[in-house]
Amino acid sequence: MLHLRVISPPGHTEDVLGLLDDAVGVTNLVVLPGVARSPRGDLVQFDVAREAANEVIEHLQHLGLRAEGSISAEQIDLSISEAADRAEQEAPGESDDAVIWSELATRVAAESRITWAFLAFLAIATQLAGIGVVTDSPILIVGAMVLGPEFGAVAAICFGLLRRDGRLIAGALRALAVGFAFAIAVTLACALVSRGLGWIGPSSLSRHDEIEFIVKPDRWSFIVALLAGAAGVLSVTAGKSSALVGVFISVTTVPAAGYFAVAASLAHWDDMTASVIQLAVNIAGMIIAGTATLLAQRAYWARFGVRLPARPHRGTPWEKP
Repeated sequence: MLHLRVISPPGHTEDVLGLLDDAVGVTNLVVLPGVARSPRGDLVQFDVAREAANEVIEHLQHLGLRAEGSISAEQIDLSISEAADRAEQEAPGESDDAVIWSELATRVAAESRITWAFLAFLAIATQLAGIGVVTDSPILIVGAMVLGPEFGAVAAICFGLLRRDGRLIAGALRALAVGFAFAIAVTLACALVSRGLGWIGPSSLSRHDEIEFIVKPDRWSFIVALLAGAAGVLSVTAGKSSALVGVFISVTTVPAAGYFAVAASLAHWDDMTASVIQLAVNIAGMIIAGTATLLAQRAYWARFGVRLPARPHRGTPWEKP
């Protein structure tokens, strides 16, 4: 269940309540007239099954509450209520399968911004991967995979392709390009210092079976990237963070970047090329599979999801969101 808090201008509240009265999966409705101060209006609170939340939120936005009021939602961890149980049973589908598009849009937009935290996490992850390559440590490489924050930008590209949002796609691509360029530059600088100190040398990149997969892109690399992209999008839309950790461990983006930086410091040109190919294959596979997964989810909920009756506001013809 989700808990929604709506601030509605008094002239809109009747339409809001009419919408909620007709909605499937809505319960625990509370109205507090005139209590809101910024923005001014009535406070309407209610719980809604995740399966029905997307349609309710879209219709509330259509009533103008995004511009003249406020809509916020939060996950309910515990609900002891027979009314809530009935609301969930009335809504079609399962809550884990539901996609709250507004929530997804907010999340991917936030995770695809170039922030100091994003750059720092990616740089640290890439350095850990570089050290793992030099020391032949699969544990360090797995740790670097988990730490890398790049999947948020990949998910943003998938969502941008779904919505044909060029600005979101461009922003996410820029975040990936700037992030990996910064992380590789930092790791390369550290590798050059290590080479100057005599800590690493040409023999440091002698191939080991445990880490050879980083510079050995093949059909399996692409298949793994496809599976990881689909699983990653499903984990994001379903809110399953534990599954997302498995996605991070599956793909070879950060290790490829770390390997590239170390190979560049030692002038191993063939390894640099193989690392770039591995990085590109993984990102491309995740984008393809992630976008296809979102398309399938949109098609499923368009066919089997909740449909609310048209309710024009103030004489304006109703338009389907």
